[in-house]
Amino acid sequence: MLHYLLVFLISMVPLVELRGAIPIAVGMGLDYFPALVVCVLGNMLPVPIIYFFARKFLVWASDKRYIGAFCRVCLRKGEAAGHKIRSKAGRGGVFVALLLFVGIPIPGTGAWTGTLAASFLDLGIKTTAAAVSLGVILAGLLLGIASTGVFQIMGG
Repeated sequence: MLHYLLVFLISMVPLVELRGAIPIAVGMGLDYFPALVVCVLGNMLPVPIIYFFARKFLVWASDKRYIGAFCRVCLRKGEAAGHKIRSKAGRGGVFVALLLFVGIPIPGTGAWTGTLAASFLDLGIKTTAAAVSLGVILAGLLLGIASTGVFQIMGG
């Protein structure tokens, strides 16, 4: 049970998220599907907070002495991600573009960045939550396949 709690907490951490938690869960020998559910829940827990408050906080803090530079970087990253999603989406494809942005596990494209980008795109919370949830599940499945294969190869 403690191992599941650990991967739940790891999946909530920005930049690491589910992308780090799934390989750790597989490496610890946890059952994959229960670990996937736990990691998806942990990765999704911060989404409403990010959606409603992160952009406002970053704007407010962008001129503060100690954290301003970091907040400005986060704002630029969120705006850039929003523009990237919008440009790749074309007409009406923002949902799918956001889902794929979150779901393809490459650095900087997780639930945190995707949700921040969605807030810049002014997508509704329901659309954001649905697209990000499906993207997180997709990322978890892809990472599970990759992690299981890697650990099987390493184990002989």
